[in-house]
Amino acid sequence: MAKLLNGQFSFFQEFLKHPLQIGSVIPSSRFLEKRILEASGVAFAKTIVELGSGNGGTTRAILNEMPRQAQLLSIEINPHLHASVSRISDDRLIAHLGNACELKRILDQYAMARPEVVISGIPFSTMSQRSGYQVVEAISSLLAPKGRFVAYQVTKRVAELCRPFLGSGQMEVELLNIPPVRVYQWEKNGG
Repeated sequence: MAKLLNGQFSFFQEFLKHPLQIGSVIPSSRFLEKRILEASGVAFAKTIVELGSGNGGTTRAILNEMPRQAQLLSIEINPHLHASVSRISDDRLIAHLGNACELKRILDQYAMARPEVVISGIPFSTMSQRSGYQVVEAISSLLAPKGRFVAYQVTKRVAELCRPFLGSGQMEVELLNIPPVRVYQWEKNGG
């Protein structure tokens, strides 16, 4: 219990230091993690990308759900939070310190296939419109056919950014999270 509270306090401290980089004041609830996993279909994916891994709670949930032969690339911009994710011992995980705007370069760096699933907790509401479009365009172009993009967000800005690239998608609200969060899901059509 002390380790859990320490992790939440550390997450909150990073939020206070970098409020524009972190999408929430506390880590995702297990209810939100479950909804993200269901929406993304990670249980059937071989290549998964997580944008904004935070302290690694959702990362661990993804690792628990994904197949043994799958690979997870987790990208976090905050060095302190990245260090938490880097301590996760799983040979399927690549923890990368970097910016989601460089998604194509990062995938190339690790010689990864086109992801079948991209899960994002990065706060699109606090990034510039240009950066938001850059990230969404990269996801759209790199996502495998029939691949899924899932974004969990407090605001609806990501839906506006995705419309030109992935259409309107679907949205559900997870009320059992502080704060309640919208979980968006898009599936890429065609090639």
